[in-house]
Amino acid sequence: MPTQQPFDIASLHTAYRNGLNPVDVVEEVFRRLAEIDDPGIFLHVIDKETILQAARTLGPFDPVTKPLWGLPFAIKDNIDATGMPTTAACPDFAYTPKKDAFVVSLLRQAGALLIGKTNLDQFATGLVGIRTPYPAPRNVINPVIVPGGSSSGSAIAVAAGIVSFSLGTDTAGSGRVPAALNGIVGLKPTLGLISNSGVVPACRTLDTVSIFATTVADAHRVHQCAAVYDPEDSFARAGGVAELSSGSAHFRVGVPSLETREFFGDETQSSSFQDSLDGLRAMGAEIVDLDFAPFYEVAALLYDGSWVAERYSVVEDLLRDRPDSLHPVFKRVVKQAETHSSADVFRGIYRLQDLKRKTAAKMAGLDMLCVPSIPTFYTLDDLEADPIGPNSRLGTYTNFVNLLDLCGIAVPVTPREDGLPGSVTLLAAAGRDAQIAAVAAELHQKCSPPVGGTYWTLPAQTLPSGLAASDEMEIAAAGAHMSGLPLNYQLTDLGGRFLRSAKTSTDYKLFRLPGGPPDRPGLVSGASGASIDLEIWALPVSRVGEFLNAIPAPLGIGTITLDTDETVKGFICEASGVTEAEDITSFGGWRGYLNSLSTNPTHTKELDYEKT
Repeated sequence: MPTQQPFDIASLHTAYRNGLNPVDVVEEVFRRLAEIDDPGIFLHVIDKETILQAARTLGPFDPVTKPLWGLPFAIKDNIDATGMPTTAACPDFAYTPKKDAFVVSLLRQAGALLIGKTNLDQFATGLVGIRTPYPAPRNVINPVIVPGGSSSGSAIAVAAGIVSFSLGTDTAGSGRVPAALNGIVGLKPTLGLISNSGVVPACRTLDTVSIFATTVADAHRVHQCAAVYDPEDSFARAGGVAELSSGSAHFRVGVPSLETREFFGDETQSSSFQDSLDGLRAMGAEIVDLDFAPFYEVAALLYDGSWVAERYSVVEDLLRDRPDSLHPVFKRVVKQAETHSSADVFRGIYRLQDLKRKTAAKMAGLDMLCVPSIPTFYTLDDLEADPIGPNSRLGTYTNFVNLLDLCGIAVPVTPREDGLPGSVTLLAAAGRDAQIAAVAAELHQKCSPPVGGTYWTLPAQTLPSGLAASDEMEIAAAGAHMSGLPLNYQLTDLGGRFLRSAKTSTDYKLFRLPGGPPDRPGLVSGASGASIDLEIWALPVSRVGEFLNAIPAPLGIGTITLDTDETVKGFICEASGVTEAEDITSFGGWRGYLNSLSTNPTHTKELDYEKT
């Protein structure tokens, strides 16, 4: 096979359709491994004959039932794979699992070929990629710069063109920082959409498996395959991920104000970020400056506050019985937990709740945030001189994300003036993974930067239109049928696909209806209301009747006027059905209301998020 065959899904599947054999791809993976000759990328590589046998037994090429057919992938070595040691970059911690992590099993079922397990900052604690007892992997853009972590090997394996995609984990930025440092896509899903069963925790309440790929479409496709509800994971969320399609022609993006942007003196990085904002404007974005101080305060809680105790809980026995087995910098970080009391933990929780309210208020009415993926670059020498400070600064725009329950995607943009990779991260409320991915994909195509450290060019891609096809009907969802929410399956199970975000005209009110589960809102037309957030979905015309039969009174389908003066069919509520309902119009939409609940500990009624 050609030695420069790109491994992105579109290119590799085209080659398979034209007769390429996955056995040859496996051989090419091993050739590239030998050519790159970086012992720091993989900690364990599966025996080649075992992978070749898996390739031979894939069956005929079938990207429909096996959407990841023949794609080589790697996983971070805090994620289990049958018969391979899991070390979390700590040899004394190692164990050999008897089964795959839930997510690894799903990806193999989808046709992907596991190559091996990759290096990391020990126990996934670090953003630099060099806190490991093994050789650190080399940054593919400039080996003088840190590779980024904690998912260092997973990012390098993709950026070097060895595998099509890889899994990392992301608690504080471990799936975004190394992506930015090596010029690839890093997707951090909504917490709970991808199972953590079979994953060594860092902070169990904040952890998520993350995805590295060379294109947004690839990362999103892997996310869709991986986002299957796991009843054995007590932190799992039902919901799934909508199809990737072109977004709205107008969207509002919050960004750090000039006064609160932080680049630690790196003017080149500042210019790169501003160029990216100009690119978003050209795509139809309205840029809204925010005072980012509350977000930075949230970020500080992750390591300066009591959350470090979660990391401590994972290694408490090792700290007591075999402290020399731990990396000295990791040990220095987690031992901070010994200075916190149980009362400090609750003070931290209370402080986070206060800050959630402040940040939610700043995000109200916005479709997403855009931040620099990293504030600046650091070299290996910088970390030799100070192993803590540069690592902390790399988390400036990442550490707050999981604490605030946001989804995110780091996307490469035009390289900086000095040739180092440019990258920004799009963030949004939980469940909006598809919406930010659509914008990220368009921005990536617009910039068309180099693909990691390869010689490949970014494949051209046109996202499906955000408009319904002739055999589809557009339906506006205002509540529990929105992506990631409990009734979304009623659309997706009937072949529905997400089209775009939208807003009503200002003639509507939104009410939280009595009853449930599941809890749901009612959208009512009124003379004095507000603009309410919607999602527009396309449903096959042949399935509309079946869908309508599942809608209970007082809800129904009527005509909704959008803020663009267009009209669309969508969920409306009979006026008689809201006489005893709570008026939640001021929150701007159902998600805005849900976000307010997470910031209001005095709210007594829990929403039911189970699939019914």
